[in-house]
Amino acid sequence: MLKRDSGLNRVTQWLAEFFGEPLERVADEQRAFLGSDEGRRADREVMVVLVAAAVVLTLQYYWFVSGQSHRVISGIARLLPASLGESLTSASQSPENAQLVAHAYWALGMIGGYVLIPALLIKVVFRRKLSDYGAKLSGATSCWWAYVLMYLGILPFVILASYRESFLHTYPFYRLAANEPLWPRFLIWELLYALQFVSLEFFFRGFLLHGTRRRFGVYAIFVMMVPYCMIHFGKPMPETFGAIGAGVILGFMSLKTRSIWMGATLHIAVAWTMDAAALLRCQGG
Repeated sequence: MLKRDSGLNRVTQWLAEFFGEPLERVADEQRAFLGSDEGRRADREVMVVLVAAAVVLTLQYYWFVSGQSHRVISGIARLLPASLGESLTSASQSPENAQLVAHAYWALGMIGGYVLIPALLIKVVFRRKLSDYGAKLSGATSCWWAYVLMYLGILPFVILASYRESFLHTYPFYRLAANEPLWPRFLIWELLYALQFVSLEFFFRGFLLHGTRRRFGVYAIFVMMVPYCMIHFGKPMPETFGAIGAGVILGFMSLKTRSIWMGATLHIAVAWTMDAAALLRCQGG
């Protein structure tokens, strides 16, 4: 009994340290900020972060999600020398490239909105380091095992979801034509897809979370989680509900490690697994 109690106490202590330490640290930072002269004034940074988030998501929806690739490419082509412009237009409109061009346009739009605009605000307006907003490498892998456990926990649900028609109608985004090899178009798309997830993590678990952390403390996780859930609208409902839990968990881990890199790695691993599962199911079906 004593050994069992001792083991239970160690587990309880470990859980308290793992979850309690970052929450207490964030709460202390919040109290210190709110008690300072800066904290008693109108919070310009929080206002800029939240308005910027709304602007970025709006621009992405109307300019990129809804698909404007041909119009943009035509505009770029007009700025180039005639021969280059014609080559660009021809390549982008060829049937074999049309799908990759549309998806690449979407991915590059996400990357630009999620990274370039926040990075400019952080460096030019806030005059702070990107590492203050989750982009730091030091300590990024300190809880690597937790991300491995999360992946292993998600994996069975991905496999089960791959048997649903709604899943196969959604994934992979790039649809291979009959007898089309994975290289080059599909794998180019998967690399862009991965970069998009790095950008997404920087925006939600970096810029939005750490940009509001001093004002809202741990509640910044839930401020970030709401729009993160909403960008999943249109995907299968279980995935959208799952985004609520994923947003909270990844937000907590970003607060704990002050880094978005392992969250991005997990996101990429899950996304690639989903695409692989869908491809295997389509080939098997």
